[in-house]
Amino acid sequence: MTKCETESPLLNPARDSRNRYPVKYSFIFLFLALFVLCFMLYNMDFNDSKSCTSAGKSCVLTELKKKLSDIMAPKPASVTSMTTALPSNMTSIHPSEPPSACSFHAVSPEDAQELAMIMESIAWPETPPLLSNLSLENTSDPAHSTFTILPRNGGGSWQIGDQLEVLIKMFDFNGRPKRSGGDVLYARLANRALYAGVAGKVFDHRNGSYTAVFSLLWEGTAQVQVTLVHPSEAVTLLEKVTREEPGRAYSLSVFRSGSVTETVRCNVCLEGPKQKLCNYTDLHTGEPWFCYKPEKLNCDMRVTHSRGGFTQIKQPMEDQLLQLGVNMKVSISASGPASIDILPKPKGGANENLKTTPAGYYYQGVWRALDGTTVHQFNNATAISQCLKGKMVHLYGDSTVRQWFEYLIANTPDLQKFDLKSPPRAGPYMALDYKRNILVTYRCHGTPIFFTPMSVSETRYITSELRGVVGGTNTVIIIAVWAHFSTFPVEVYIRRLLNIRRAVELLLSRAPGTLVIIRTGNPKTLKASEVRIGSDWYCLQRDKILRAIFKGVKVRLVDAWEMCLAHHLPHSLHPQPPIIKNMIDVVLSHICSPGGDSKPEKSKEKNKQKNKSTTT
Repeated sequence: MTKCETESPLLNPARDSRNRYPVKYSFIFLFLALFVLCFMLYNMDFNDSKSCTSAGKSCVLTELKKKLSDIMAPKPASVTSMTTALPSNMTSIHPSEPPSACSFHAVSPEDAQELAMIMESIAWPETPPLLSNLSLENTSDPAHSTFTILPRNGGGSWQIGDQLEVLIKMFDFNGRPKRSGGDVLYARLANRALYAGVAGKVFDHRNGSYTAVFSLLWEGTAQVQVTLVHPSEAVTLLEKVTREEPGRAYSLSVFRSGSVTETVRCNVCLEGPKQKLCNYTDLHTGEPWFCYKPEKLNCDMRVTHSRGGFTQIKQPMEDQLLQLGVNMKVSISASGPASIDILPKPKGGANENLKTTPAGYYYQGVWRALDGTTVHQFNNATAISQCLKGKMVHLYGDSTVRQWFEYLIANTPDLQKFDLKSPPRAGPYMALDYKRNILVTYRCHGTPIFFTPMSVSETRYITSELRGVVGGTNTVIIIAVWAHFSTFPVEVYIRRLLNIRRAVELLLSRAPGTLVIIRTGNPKTLKASEVRIGSDWYCLQRDKILRAIFKGVKVRLVDAWEMCLAHHLPHSLHPQPPIIKNMIDVVLSHICSPGGDSKPEKSKEKNKQKNKSTTT
């Protein structure tokens, strides 16, 4: 036996020691000795390293301490003050994230190709640069611009089933023709006496001229309406605002511990050293969210989330390019007749080759869908209750789908709202009809969300909520996510929808009978003070993104965009009651159409037959 073995019974105990102490006690003593050694070495003064060259003992201790520090120190995360370290598999969510708190551009590798395709699909025509010598006189002027109704293809009178084409020509304030595209235009065909309306599709020829195409769907007069939403130069400005101010809309969070309270700013993007930030990036989806670190409290003490405000760095020409009544949401006049007369289609008459088909149209104030769904009218509480009998309806999203919850409560007295002590407008909400076994819930989507103060625990992502849904033939999921994403780069919205789509597909895979309904965005009232935050152009881009991402997925779309654009009522973030009533009729028709004709994926031939019977 060596001297070392003799003096170190814990490391190599002698036979008599083994008899005195059981083996299990040896391991305990060994653990305690190693723990004490590690503790002493780890807490030694780092100045030992300075004497490494002069004292061998200090050098050895320093090297030991360095190795222990490397082992025991926490691995660096994307933000040093984050409350919870991200799991190793999160690297796939941010494959190329730069050293900053703005990671909105990063998506998982499997999404990179789809992201590129989506970005290409929403690419806007090239717009004029904002030169230093740019003058309002050189920009698009609705007062000088005109539209002209083109003759019917093949001549003769207009008939139901035809397509009307309207040529739009843009001029500047000096009356000179524009030579480039990129203007944001709305087109609508209407008959106020019949409470009829349909949205037109606008094609940009990128040379200052545009073609609006309308389907002719009712007999009688139809008046063309064309509106300039933004001149092309304003689009250049809005793109610049988003690029240079991606975090211009911000939220606030309250941190609290005992009597100490601090309020800080939070956002998808925050500037500053990572040491000054709290990272609340979602562990499952990679959805980024940051707050500035409070001065006295730590990141775990965040208790509330609320609407903050908007920063504004005035851009050159901003006031001139975003003027209500001058070049923003202003009607364009006709250079000749602004209306046509539509005759019934003769029996056996064939439709011409259609360039576009709208989602539907209004007639006598009632929405008629053209996607194969027969929209039934639910005009009283009995009809609504009978439709929802035995159903669980879960609404997720922003205030535009909360409107639907409020409509159902107001128009179905037996559906009683249960008091969850939730903050106004933020929710969550729940309503019950015990007699008919109906449950309706509403929960807002996760950050970014600009609502009244709410508990941080209630800012849940839809993706996470869908994981907890059992699903089935008696379950209806309704989703509306768009309004709170208009101020952020489109990558933020794309990532959110891709995550939601994955969750929807998983739900439909395990519970195929679940009905999932997606509400699109809609045009809004534009205020000069808010247009840089929530312009219709931002919403239009996100509407295209939503349709692209959910194309081919077994979901139903409620086309709120066309339902608002085709209606005679003014545009509003929260559409007025007649429009909401029509939206609810579409939803209920999907849930419980008596004839079963709202079942998915009718053939194109059946759709054509239905369209023919509806329009004639």
